[in-house]
Amino acid sequence: MSFSQLQLAPTLARAVAEMGYETMTPIQAQAIPVVLTGKDVMGAAQTGTGKTAAFSLPLLQRMLAHENASTSPARHPVRALVLLPTRELADQVAQQIKLYAKYTQLRSCVVFGGIDMKPQTLELKKGVEVLVATPGRLLDHIEAKNAVLNQVEYVVLDEADRMLDIGFLPDLQRILSYLPKQRTTLLFSATFSPEIKRLASSYLQDPVTIEVARPNATASTVEQRFYQVDADDKRRAIHHVLNERGIKQAFVFVNSKLGCARLARSLEREGLNTTALHGDKSQDERLKALEAFKKGEVDLLVCTDVAARGLDIKDVPAVFNFDVPFNAEDYIHRIGRTGRAGASGLAVTLVSSSDARLVADIEKLIKKTIQPEPLPLQGQAEQPHHPRGHDRAERQPDRGFDRSGERGDAREPARHRERDAERSFQSASPRAPRHAAAPVDPFFSQPYEAPSEAAAPAWEATAAAAPTSRRISTNIKPKRKVAALFGQTPG
Repeated sequence: MSFSQLQLAPTLARAVAEMGYETMTPIQAQAIPVVLTGKDVMGAAQTGTGKTAAFSLPLLQRMLAHENASTSPARHPVRALVLLPTRELADQVAQQIKLYAKYTQLRSCVVFGGIDMKPQTLELKKGVEVLVATPGRLLDHIEAKNAVLNQVEYVVLDEADRMLDIGFLPDLQRILSYLPKQRTTLLFSATFSPEIKRLASSYLQDPVTIEVARPNATASTVEQRFYQVDADDKRRAIHHVLNERGIKQAFVFVNSKLGCARLARSLEREGLNTTALHGDKSQDERLKALEAFKKGEVDLLVCTDVAARGLDIKDVPAVFNFDVPFNAEDYIHRIGRTGRAGASGLAVTLVSSSDARLVADIEKLIKKTIQPEPLPLQGQAEQPHHPRGHDRAERQPDRGFDRSGERGDAREPARHRERDAERSFQSASPRAPRHAAAPVDPFFSQPYEAPSEAAAPAWEATAAAAPTSRRISTNIKPKRKVAALFGQTPG
């Protein structure tokens, strides 16, 4: 089914045509006609199948009835609210909605945490029809009375399972309590869990369930490979697969923020153009990292699961699971960053001996047998060879893996060179046998013998020999003689 059959408004149809949309995906073909009728929807589809357009286009079509050119904020109340779990996903959805509505007079904006509230407040005060937000920052604006939601007609909960996983349920309940009871609620997610179904039963009225794929299924266009690799060899395994497959760009997922930062630094030192994306970075740094990766300025984006949901970056050929995810459902979302919109992709998971239980959880979820295969790594120090990072690696000094797995540098500090020179000198100089007997001083081997006559103390002899410098009166009582240090006369 093509978009021309939807009979969209000319302004929306023009924007859709400019974006290159021709044939609808299964979730779009089934969800858009239902949303146009005003019914509640529960939509489940594999990640990367176009859920954003599935709810954005019909909502914009219905809101065109309220379109106006007035500059008064009162004529532009919030009529559609879109809630998402992460800042990056919220920013991406807001950009898509702006593109869909660019030939209309409908206003939209996005609010999320990590940045200053003042620019967001100014946007809200001008009036917007479509508000895209993360739950925490939206509650901040509600408490500050910057956002009024008493005229909301449409609510979208996108990636709802992720919002529940990271503890947004209390925030969602508070936000939904501010909304009118008569509204259209749309819930979209890549997976349907029992918690999601309970949430839908509480806030959706007779929803139409749309499932275009088996729940928790992985995309058929993604080639999934599991390699048995020691933990210390995982970086070399990434180099090996990049070289063997000729991969230019890839996501590399890890489980922790600290591990993400360390891996990014290590891969950067090894000649790969790498950047890190995790929750401890500022929002500005996160957005810049994503933008650089989209433009092709970065080869590897090392990230935590903050980038696993919904990010739409086209033509990324591969995803590496450097760490097997703790949550099996995150595996589906991670590998969904490749093979998008029908393209082919590669998902490589590096499995160590301690990951058996996590792999079993993934196997149970996707209902496929997983047999990790060995990955032959030739050479103790395989040099990276990357399409864009190779030239830069050649300009760097000679480097190699040491026994600890870290990279060495020919330009080591001077103290290291001095230490190595000293060791070389010591190794070259002749040494005494390890167990040779120490020389014996005969003084200490003789028994003690007391002197035959009691000799006068040395200080008294010195005092007697020293000439008197002046005559001492008989009326002056002489001082008591005491021993002087360092052979000096008592004074």
